[in-house]
Amino acid sequence: MKTSPLQTALNIVLALIFAVFAWFQRNDIDPAVYYKPSSLDATLWFLFYSLIAVLFILTIFRKIPSWILVVSMIFCLIEMIITGPGLAENLFGEQDFTMTQVSMSAEDPRVELSREFFGALIALAGVVFLFFQQKNRK
Repeated sequence: MKTSPLQTALNIVLALIFAVFAWFQRNDIDPAVYYKPSSLDATLWFLFYSLIAVLFILTIFRKIPSWILVVSMIFCLIEMIITGPGLAENLFGEQDFTMTQVSMSAEDPRVELSREFFGALIALAGVVFLFFQQKNRK
């Protein structure tokens, strides 16, 4: 069963959004912006956002195996658990909440952890949306 034109358009837009997210990961390996950047972390995020973009396109033409989506959801939840303490510190700690620090430094990693938490949350929302699309396909 093919998707409706509206659903196809929505999937294309969401694929483009996640492709842009993947493209932005190139900044995470810039030593001028980040203190001791992790190439591995940035590469994994690039691949994960790219995977979600590809899945949005792929779902237009065929059903995606549920196990891929479940593993993706688990990855998002694990990342949220790992970065959650940084978000909690950002929200409830002694310093004021911020997401727009000028640069990342070892002195205040709570900002990057908060950003990664919300990135994982957005990715989780995308994967859950794909999961429900797949459940509704015949």
